[in-house]
Amino acid sequence: MILHLKNNIAQDRAEEIANSINAFLIHQDGKQVLITGSGLKEVPAIIESDVDEFWVFDTDIQLASKKYRSDKREVKIGNTIIGGDTKSTILIGGPCSVESEEQIRQSAELIKGMGLTTLRGGCYKPRTSPYSFQGMGLDGLKLLAKMREEYGVNVITEARDATHIDEIIEYSDVIQVGAKAMYDQGILRACAKTNKPVLIKRGFGTTLKEFVQAAEFVLSGGNENVILCERGLRTFETNTRFTLDLCGVAWLQEHTNLPIVLDPSHAMGYAYGVPVLSRACVAMGIDGLIVEAHPNPKVAKSDASQQLNFNEFKQLLKDLQPVANAVGYNMI
Repeated sequence: MILHLKNNIAQDRAEEIANSINAFLIHQDGKQVLITGSGLKEVPAIIESDVDEFWVFDTDIQLASKKYRSDKREVKIGNTIIGGDTKSTILIGGPCSVESEEQIRQSAELIKGMGLTTLRGGCYKPRTSPYSFQGMGLDGLKLLAKMREEYGVNVITEARDATHIDEIIEYSDVIQVGAKAMYDQGILRACAKTNKPVLIKRGFGTTLKEFVQAAEFVLSGGNENVILCERGLRTFETNTRFTLDLCGVAWLQEHTNLPIVLDPSHAMGYAYGVPVLSRACVAMGIDGLIVEAHPNPKVAKSDASQQLNFNEFKQLLKDLQPVANAVGYNMI
């Protein structure tokens, strides 16, 4: 249940009410908001006079639910706004991993030169094998921050686990919670304490309910700037890396109030399929697309097979613009 308290309720009284019904207390749009588990179906009589309005839910998808808030939330990334009624699809590009200053500088120049705003690059890589490239860590984060300063781009990078979440929050403009880290409550709770945008990727074996509940961890801590990212599920198919769940995206658009970004690079796993899959994504009227691009994918230290080269990435934007326009959106 979500309850809005009356405007004349003092902070100490609001905290007392929250404690009495074991609820989260956050401040949102000038209101004091209480969130309890979905088991509460009626406003307790002892606080009824303090409550202005309330919503009852069948599941713990609450703050993210369109039953609570029918309009799509806006999220600001630097000077760029996605979601809301902007009708814009942001294209986020860059390499899978930050590998060197030369490589990430070339990538920043690409993004800036194309008129785009946001550069991606992994610094702490959650690799399946301990013998694979694990990322540059803090040195990589500092390189991303340097590119932001020199080129005026926003940077998004992934938190692998809770041990370095404070570094990610400090150096990035958008905190990416990876598919393998989606259940890490240390990361989610830390993200709840900042107002920076948080992009949560769906785990490859995660239900839609579990996916949105991860977002609820961040929302219920007071951070409204949450973005959902679909990046593919593990199915019986072995000829592609994963299977991009566009049916799930349609469900999220219908039932949640959060901006939605898609990641065709990780879903497909092979560069040849990324452009056509990207067009299908944009045709759904999504809020963002995150695509991997590398100066020379053949020598990339991670996910070499799925990264576009720079010419392919430039062509991708040209091909996506008319698709976006056809559904009333604009690529930014």
